[in-house]
Amino acid sequence: MEQLLSLLIGVLVAASVYLMLARSLLRFLFGLILLSNAANLTIFVAGRLTPGAPSLVPDGLDAPVGLVANALPQALVLTAIVIGFGLFAFALILAFRAYQSLGTLNTDEMRVAEPKDQKQ
Repeated sequence: MEQLLSLLIGVLVAASVYLMLARSLLRFLFGLILLSNAANLTIFVAGRLTPGAPSLVPDGLDAPVGLVANALPQALVLTAIVIGFGLFAFALILAFRAYQSLGTLNTDEMRVAEPKDQKQ
């Protein structure tokens, strides 16, 4: 299972890099989300995959019995999902405002701070 997930992580990273190299701001945002999902999946896989073995401690014991999943990566991934969604929502609104004021999402045409040289 880990090999399949590592292959999926590689595909997600490759697709995100491809999207982030595009000149469109919207494609960059989708690439950023794919990259954050790949990072979340990496953290999740690092915490051991044990199907059917929750990380619960029985009453009266100090540690879980047997081989169980680590709860810390699961909590980190849950937090990262919430932060990633907030980042995506903010960036999407920022891109929408940039489109409204500049009329384009092409990053080469967004040259407000560095206007093209005009012949005088």
